[in-house]
Amino acid sequence: MSAEKHLLPPLVRRIGLRLGAALPALFCVILFTFIMMRVLPGDPAVYFASGPNAGQAEIQELRHKMGLDAPMPVQFLHYLENLVTGDLGRSLTTGQSVARDMQERLPASLELTLTALALSLLISLPLGLTAAWWSGSKYDQFVRAFCSACFCIPPFVSGILLVYVCYYWLGLAPDPTGRINIFLPQPPRLTGLLLIDSALAGDWTAWHEAAGQLVLPATTMALFVIAPLTRMTRAAVISVLGADYIRTARAMGLPTWRIMIVYTLRNALMPVLTTVGIVFSTMMGANVLVEKIFSWPGVASYALDALVSSDYAPVQGFILLMACLFILVNLVIDLLLGVLDPRVSVE
Repeated sequence: MSAEKHLLPPLVRRIGLRLGAALPALFCVILFTFIMMRVLPGDPAVYFASGPNAGQAEIQELRHKMGLDAPMPVQFLHYLENLVTGDLGRSLTTGQSVARDMQERLPASLELTLTALALSLLISLPLGLTAAWWSGSKYDQFVRAFCSACFCIPPFVSGILLVYVCYYWLGLAPDPTGRINIFLPQPPRLTGLLLIDSALAGDWTAWHEAAGQLVLPATTMALFVIAPLTRMTRAAVISVLGADYIRTARAMGLPTWRIMIVYTLRNALMPVLTTVGIVFSTMMGANVLVEKIFSWPGVASYALDALVSSDYAPVQGFILLMACLFILVNLVIDLLLGVLDPRVSVE
């Protein structure tokens, strides 16, 4: 057994162990979501059987077609069988399979979340680094106050304020009605990410339009996550600044930028990278209000519409997708931590 263990590359063993440890948690998510959707008030058969005035026979026929008349354990086993084959069910709201709806909408959510995360990192990393370097100064106090303000303002409030100021009052931003102007032809769909597809097609008009539509929703999401990223960067940098090699670099007269970027930030990246993974997973599931405010056709708004109409399959598919993304992001972060610090072992 030990000989076979050492035959496997460390990277493959690490991935296998992490995925194996995630399977029980994934099963619990599936079970909890299934039970939660069944105990929530509201009957989807009544909702989709021509409204509350539908006849009892019509409602019972629809319940039988949806499998809701079977005992809950039987429904759950049937749901698991479908999941094994990749069938997430069919949305009664859109009339399409949930897998197809997710495939169409997931790139929109990914593009928005990745843009917001990149924007927040561009702001939070320099803020946290400089605040730690001048710790205790008035600048440090200003940064901490700014982070507190960003964290205290809910995304739906900052989103509405940005729409009012930038679109309605100043007229600097395009109307918040989706990913691209409806009168502008979209580029050929290759990745589903409009910025990448537009660049690959050489359609720079569509690229500028898509980038303009991204500014306000991405800024809204970025403002909310600047605080944890800045605070973690500041705390990690402060702990690194007390190390002997930083004092040695200062004594040798190395340039300040070199000490800050090469020696300090590089060694403070591990806790920051962990925080980035948590923040990204949170943003993917919590951007529903932002998507609603800006009419963004993502998976979060899709799940919210399904929840309002008691459409079980899309909500279950959304939560399962978020759980899988959370596992994947944590796996990637774990592998990157191993690259930054080889002392991080599989065990």
